[in-house]
Amino acid sequence: MSEDSAAVLDRSATGGEACAGGARSKPRDRIVAAARDMFHAQGFRGVGVEAIAEAAGTNKMTLYRHFGSKDELIVECLRSVFAEGEALWAALEERHHADPRAHLVAWVREKAEYVLTDCRGCTLANAAVEITEADHPARRYIEERKAAYRVRLTALCAAAGAAQAELLADALSLLLEGARVSRQSGGMDDPHTKFMRTAEAMIGAFAGR
Repeated sequence: MSEDSAAVLDRSATGGEACAGGARSKPRDRIVAAARDMFHAQGFRGVGVEAIAEAAGTNKMTLYRHFGSKDELIVECLRSVFAEGEALWAALEERHHADPRAHLVAWVREKAEYVLTDCRGCTLANAAVEITEADHPARRYIEERKAAYRVRLTALCAAAGAAQAELLADALSLLLEGARVSRQSGGMDDPHTKFMRTAEAMIGAFAGR
């Protein structure tokens, strides 16, 4: 079947490309959005491409036209998640460009809010738990992004006046991951509050005040 025929099937399945309030989003965007939601809620192994296509209002043929495999779709979803994190970081940096310590504290409070509102935890961390194959493209992407984020957080800790910036960055990351797991497991009351208070105390201690 040609791409034009597939597009006709896709429009038929979704009721056309137009919708109230403007043009309908593109099939590729709908697929990524649906996959992200489903992977986050149900896990990466437990969701099939047919269910994703149905949730996106399209079909498997269109999904595979945009993504050669489920693995490719997983990586694209992780890229989308990371891009949102990059946008948040840039917004905090712009808001607190003259005060790195305020930027670091704002980062802590944003992360505390995520711990409170999202009981599923970090999408990249969840993917790393499920996807254990060393040569899986998602695994490589997660490792690269986590390493890059560690470098960035370390630089911010140094700019904020931490005497041992790398140690503080690692401590904050470990504390955040622990808070997320506690939120998922219900093993601690108000993990977001405890994370925020402990993290801010750590920032003060490492800065010597």
